[in-house]
Amino acid sequence: QVQLVESGGDLVQPGGSLRLSCAASGTISSINAMGWYRQAPGKERELVAVITKNGNTNYADSVKGRFTISRDNAKKTVYLQMNSLKPEDTAVYYCNMNILEMYGIYSRNYWGKGTQTTVSS
Repeated sequence: QVQLVESGGDLVQPGGSLRLSCAASGTISSINAMGWYRQAPGKERELVAVITKNGNTNYADSVKGRFTISRDNAKKTVYLQMNSLKPEDTAVYYCNMNILEMYGIYSRNYWGKGTQTTVSS
């Protein structure tokens, strides 16, 4: 059974920084793309950033230049460094990983349960 567990969400003032982490555990053979999504109240879940297995990254326009996604393959962990936070960044942040389980044939997407980030003075 594969599980993703996020951490690092908090209440922070505008202009502040946070670092989110998401660690995968279970019978994992390999992990392809890793990503972060967010969902604000009353809005649909949206892609924030994604990083491929070989390190290529892509960001939503709203976070470019402020957020940085990275991964540690040995630790099966993805990070999201968030700087210059704005109130509109307030949301539940979810991590997503495309994982091939041990003895599996096809990879599939897994989601964490989310971590709340609130940007407010």
